[in-house]
Parts: sequence; C-alpha cells; structure tokens
Amino acid sequence: MRFERDELDEATKIVRRHVPPTPQYSWPLLDEVAGSSVVVKHENHTPVGAFKVRGGLVYMDRLVRERPHVEGVVSATRGNHGQSLAFAGRHAGRSVTIFVPHGNSVEKNDSMRALGADVIEFGADFQEARERSLALAAECGLEPVPPFHRDLVLGVATYALELFEGAGPLDTVYVPVGMGSGINALIAVRDLLGIDTKIIGVVSELARSTQLSFERGTVVTTDAAPTFVDGVATRSPDPEAIAGIVAGAERIIAVSDDATADAMRIIFRTTHNLAESAGAIALAGLLSEPVELRGERSAFVLCGGNVDTAQFRTVLGGVTPAA
Repeated sequence: MRFERDELDEATKIVRRHVPPTPQYSWPLLDEVAGSSVVVKHENHTPVGAFKVRGGLVYMDRLVRERPHVEGVVSATRGNHGQSLAFAGRHAGRSVTIFVPHGNSVEKNDSMRALGADVIEFGADFQEARERSLALAAECGLEPVPPFHRDLVLGVATYALELFEGAGPLDTVYVPVGMGSGINALIAVRDLLGIDTKIIGVVSELARSTQLSFERGTVVTTDAAPTFVDGVATRSPDPEAIAGIVAGAERIIAVSDDATADAMRIIFRTTHNLAESAGAIALAGLLSEPVELRGERSAFVLCGGNVDTAQFRTVLGGVTPAA
C-alpha cells in the first residue's frame, strides 16, 4: 500500500480536528530493562485510548463526503476498532452498530456504548461476529466497515508520520499485528519518507495466522486463536494486509502470553502507563530479541491502554490471564 504525501497531510488535518499528536517518549527505567534506547509511541493517549480512532475519523470523513445517503455503518471488533467508529460516527452524525464476540471486554463494550454505538454480542470469536455483521449490513442497508481498508490505514499512518518525523533515527520499530492496519501504515510511511528503519510485527504464539501467512507468502487461516491478547487474536488475515506485510516487513515474531503479561507489568512499573495486552505485546517482542538484532535505538507502538480493571489486577498479581 502506497500513499502520496499530500493525501497523508490531508489525513493529518482530518485527524487533528479531534486528536492532537501523541507523544513519543524515552523512559530511563525502560531503557535499563531493555539494555538499549527505546522510544514508546503512546497511542494510549488518544481520545479513545487507542490508535484506531485515527482510521475511523478518516474513513467516516470520506463516507460523509462521497456517500452522504448512508445513514449508518456496521462492523465487528474486539473493542478499539468499534470505539474508533463510534467516536467518528458520533461526530459525523451517523449511526454505528458494532458486533462483538461473547466474552468480549466488558469495559470496552461499555466505552463503545457510551460513545453512542449499538453493541451486539454474537458468536464465539471475532470471525463469527464479523460474519453476522455482514449479514446485518445486507439486511438493513448499512455500510459494512471492514477491519482492514485503505482509509483506515491512511488514518493510522498519521501516527507513523509523527513517530518517524519526531523520534529521530530508529533502527527498528516493533508493532502488534491484528488485522494489519498499524504495520501497513508504518511500512507505507517509512517507504514514503525513504528511510531504512526495519519494521517487525509481533503476534501471540497462540494466534500465529499472520506469522504463518508472512512465512508462506499467502494467507493462512487457523481454527482458533486462544490468546488473552484479544487485539491480535486473528484467525483469518486480510489478503491485502498480508501482501503489504510480506512486501515491507522485516519479520514477524511470536511471543508467549506470559511474556506479554510481563511486558504489561514492565510498562506500568517503568512508565506508569496502562497498556492493554495488545499495547504491550510489541514490547514483549522487542525484549525477546538481542540488541544485536534490534539495534541500539528501537521504538515500539503502545497501541492502546484499554484494559479491563479485573484483567489488569490479575496481571499485576503476577498471573497471566486466561483467554
């Protein structure tokens, strides 16, 4: 996926109406743990506590301009994509219906409802919720918003531009990979700017469909993704997303859920920031690789901080939550 600088600048203007630039900080205690310089891109500091709000705003802006007859949208999510659409839909005057799987984060569900979304629980996992959302779209004339779309990636690319232009030279960037908007945004902006930073995607050992797809060069689906890291619990990757990852990522690595829980504790102890599981898995990936491989100056994307109270209490108690 490629972007021109003028469309990226226009996307930045759209995002800036609601989201100021998020910080990228280096934390001395975190550097001590890592044994190298680490920059944190704090996407937990957006109005919905996660990076995806950027994509929702750009998607909804185009919908209102080019398809003004559309009165509402429907999608499926584990939380942050839904909050993004709910936030954007509220400001655009469009209804938003969100399907989530049974057992989804209670507090993310509450946040989506507080933003005005109609939240419906359906199915055992994201894939089943998504299939039901597509059926409702056909039944009710709503626009189905996919989890991966060029406008979503374009919006997310605004954080990549902030990072690369604001953090200085970086050897590597580690990013969690769910449906692929974050990693594709980083690849596209890196290539646009003509820099040589290596992009490394991080997934759970229990949800390896993206890693397998990257290794084989084509989409590989799995029967289950039993990880507590719900933001990367992908069974069926998007073909366009995989094509972009194969073309531009350095590698995809998998880490244990124990390592991710430990990374959540490390982030809290060294920066006093809350990281949801997907927000911490990129740090887990960074820490799993030696300095010789990741370079002397790395960054990771803390993509969100929307962790349920009960789950975070479990993590702080030294226990890895169940899926």
